[in-house]
Amino acid sequence: MSELINNREYRQKVLKELIMELHNGKSVDEVKPKFEEVFGNVSASEISEVEKALIMEGLPVEEIQRLCDVHAAVFKGSIQDIHRPRGAQKPEEIPGHPVHTFKLENREIEKLIDTRIRFHIENFRNSDNQNNVNVLLEDFKALWEVDKHYLRKENLLFPYLEKYGITAPPKVMWGVDDEIRAKIKDVINTLSQYDGNKEQVIQKANDALNAVTEMIFKEENILIPMSLENLTEDEWLKIEEESDEIGYCLTKPAGKWKPVRQNIEEKIEHEREKSSDGSDKPLSDGYIKFETGILTPEEISAIFNTIPVDITFVGKDGTVRYFSQGKDRIFPRTKTVIGRKVQNCHPPASVHVVEKLVEDLKSGKKDHEDFWIRMKDKYVLIRYFAVRNEKGEYLGVLEFTQDIKPIQEITGEKRLLSE
Repeated sequence: MSELINNREYRQKVLKELIMELHNGKSVDEVKPKFEEVFGNVSASEISEVEKALIMEGLPVEEIQRLCDVHAAVFKGSIQDIHRPRGAQKPEEIPGHPVHTFKLENREIEKLIDTRIRFHIENFRNSDNQNNVNVLLEDFKALWEVDKHYLRKENLLFPYLEKYGITAPPKVMWGVDDEIRAKIKDVINTLSQYDGNKEQVIQKANDALNAVTEMIFKEENILIPMSLENLTEDEWLKIEEESDEIGYCLTKPAGKWKPVRQNIEEKIEHEREKSSDGSDKPLSDGYIKFETGILTPEEISAIFNTIPVDITFVGKDGTVRYFSQGKDRIFPRTKTVIGRKVQNCHPPASVHVVEKLVEDLKSGKKDHEDFWIRMKDKYVLIRYFAVRNEKGEYLGVLEFTQDIKPIQEITGEKRLLSE
């Protein structure tokens, strides 16, 4: 029997059966004895493989997501640490490493919940006066900072896991993140329009706090070990470099982390020249390199022509250099305009306005100027932007034209696909 228990395939089979039993209605207490009998521990990788197998067999992500809290209750205390070389410093102990920052934020979230919010919930329970309502409202607005924590996880960490074929856990966790966001928003909205239903507020508040706390456990016992097992130093460095763009939750990184390998900069430069599918694409193959990726001229042209606005670029010498060719252009453009002085593209009566606008943008007096006009059934917004390089040097003017009438007519919300 012990040989079977130690067999990886058998362990996965039993773990899958336990999850399916939960799915089919058994309680946590009913499946726990079997779990404890068969498993001394279970790795984050095995959880990932089982959830992926269930999705491949047709179980909707939403179903696994519904079981996520139950999974955590079953797995709690049984997830093994990822083995590291003896004496090696753990990434979560290195200030500035993304894992260290994620955990640092989790400690701040726990502090906010345990030392402030739960205390203020009790004050509110004893007296739901306006001051206690306002204090609790501010607490949950502070808790909304967790959105940045989740955004970094979803937009920086998940893509690398997916690169290694780990798709099910990110999908499940992203869904739960959205549920937590909705719970926090619901508490904020309920407190903002408090109508005296004290028990409703307390129930919603505790529900949100429990969900946030449970997510901390899932991150640190499932997601982070799985990520440490798969991601390279280069990939962690990219996550660290791009984290500032999204921001942090309730705290900042405790330092600036750098990998130990001496040739890391060369490795990063090599990685930056890879295409989105991870394969090497020499720039000589027609690719144009940008700071945030590489594209072919065909892709660039198609992107500009797909954007639902009209774009025209006038170079620093005052000549028209480029215009997009969307299918619903507002102002007609012909290719003969390329190379013309911008003054010659406007009626004589408005040339002085054009010259003054270009001069203001070029000199730095203005960075942009907006106009809006009515044209039959359209309400046209025309925006002009000074284009400058990283040194602040003037490169030209970008004209950006859009019919904003359809946007102005938007009301309510749309969350479902159109038929």
